[in-house]
Amino acid sequence: MELRAVAAALDALAPPGLAESWDNVGLLCEPSPPHAVRTLLLTTDLTEPVLDEALARGAELVLAYHPPLFRPLRRLTPATGWRDRLLLRAAESRVGLYSPHTALDALPRGVNAWLAAALGASTSSVPIQPSTTLTYPTKGSHRVEFVVGQAEQLEAVLAKVQKIPEVSSIVTLPARAEGEDQTRVSLNCTEKAMQDVMSLLSQNGLYHMTEILLLQKPLLPQTGMGRLCKLSKPASLSALIERIKNYLKLSYVRLALGVGKTLESQIRTVAVCAGSGRSVLQGVEADLYLTGEMSHHEVLDVVGNGISVILCEHSNSERGFLLELQDMLVTHLENKVNIIVSEIDRDPLQLA
Repeated sequence: MELRAVAAALDALAPPGLAESWDNVGLLCEPSPPHAVRTLLLTTDLTEPVLDEALARGAELVLAYHPPLFRPLRRLTPATGWRDRLLLRAAESRVGLYSPHTALDALPRGVNAWLAAALGASTSSVPIQPSTTLTYPTKGSHRVEFVVGQAEQLEAVLAKVQKIPEVSSIVTLPARAEGEDQTRVSLNCTEKAMQDVMSLLSQNGLYHMTEILLLQKPLLPQTGMGRLCKLSKPASLSALIERIKNYLKLSYVRLALGVGKTLESQIRTVAVCAGSGRSVLQGVEADLYLTGEMSHHEVLDVVGNGISVILCEHSNSERGFLLELQDMLVTHLENKVNIIVSEIDRDPLQLA
């Protein structure tokens, strides 16, 4: 498949619009076309050993869950650091780079849903920060409604409103105000067009009878950041620790006990966020937080409120999902691309 076709398919699977506003997702490095992709390598982090592996295994595209290109670049030279050398080498070797990151987190079958499954098959969950549709259900983000009294005035105002760009769905309905028959006009428009509409209404003496409504995008089912999980049966903290270690294939996790809690404390609700969970988990009421990493003071704040914390290390809370993603992509790309998972990629932290 051509690279742009693969990138479009990846965008369709995890729409970039679902990503957090601070994130950098999508096709980050595109070798000059034509560029066919026969092998796609999946990794959590793009490091120099992983790029060596990608080249050795003949990958024309690397999907790195964490964006290898995140902050704006002022220059790109071999002397500016290991990450710049890595990007240069990928480009010179004609290896494309793609990152889905938080767009993949938000999916109903994404990273957070996968991590939540560590708690047990009968666990139910909902997103902590639900995602909305990427577009409004109608054209425009605002609805403007106003009342016009005289038929001649209505005709003149409508003629002018219809000429304003980005105005749509103009509807007129009979109305009665102050004992007189009038007409209520409703229209949808963008924020920019709303300013033009308001200026027009003000000129025609209608401003004081105007209502402005901000339209809301509908929620997407089971889509969003983090997961608030409810166990079908309460379980002890020690039992959940073993479930999580077995699920993630880890020999250890880090644990901070909430004030007044023990390993035998019963857990009913768990707030889950892959990676670094502070911004998503902060303030969520639960018996336990499960995430990759939190700072010392963040942990103190949580346990002080009686909530226990399990930390798996940042990428350990994400890496296992690559095997799920591999299966998803085999189907999504219709077996047109060989999907392989890095054998080199691993969390940089280890016990010593």
